Amino acid sequence: MYKHSEFILSSTTEILETGINACAGIGEGIETYSVCDYIMQSIFLKMTGFQEQKMKFICWELASNDYEYRRGFSKTILGECSSFGEKQSIYKDLVGQIEKYGTFDINSLDKTQILSTAKTEVENLFSNSNLMYSAQYNFDEFKKIWGTIKVGDFVTDPNTLMAEINGRVSLKKIYTDHLYLHRNRIAHNSQSFQKNLPRLQSLILDNYRYENYFLWFSVLIVLDKVFIDIYKDYLEALQNKIY
Repeated sequence: MYKHSEFILSSTTEILETGINACAGIGEGIETYSVCDYIMQSIFLKMTGFQEQKMKFICWELASNDYEYRRGFSKTILGECSSFGEKQSIYKDLVGQIEKYGTFDINSLDKTQILSTAKTEVENLFSNSNLMYSAQYNFDEFKKIWGTIKVGDFVTDPNTLMAEINGRVSLKKIYTDHLYLHRNRIAHNSQSFQKNLPRLQSLILDNYRYENYFLWFSVLIVLDKVFIDIYKDYLEALQNKIY
């Protein structure tokens, strides 16, 4: 096992479990709602940070195992690895390394299973929890929205981590226009000088339904599972090269 592989292959779902368990004893009344919102922010930030660190570890592993890749990598500035563009670039690098030693088979990813598992894990972990009761409407909306997500939304070819879809909101749109923006707001505390509640005008917009932690957790789980599965393919390709 390579130095960072254990972390790369670990699941971000563990963070969800820890967060939900941490607030299991605080009750379900309306007095706990502000606490639950704070916990949801904390879980979200921990999950995005976990994934950003995983992206960096993947790059470091590629650079450790391929000196040619390392030369190019050493000349680039590795950012926070939080934006879609950065994740897209790392996805292409990982696939490129697999193709260097063999063939990248998109069909090796069970994308139907990945989508189903992401939804099921969020539903099962939050079901009947105080975190769900404090945001019941968003929990129900998440289940409706997730039903519109398709396998064609992600890993459609060796160059596409998430695809832009015409006519409906895609995983990429949710990530770039909602999840990533909220990650920046929390991480950089840009809400500290703003009013605590959204304006009424924003609440009536259809896009506001995508401001949903349950939805964002599922998107992060999908990305996590994609990178775990592809990294497993990379390890296998690397072993074939060595032997």
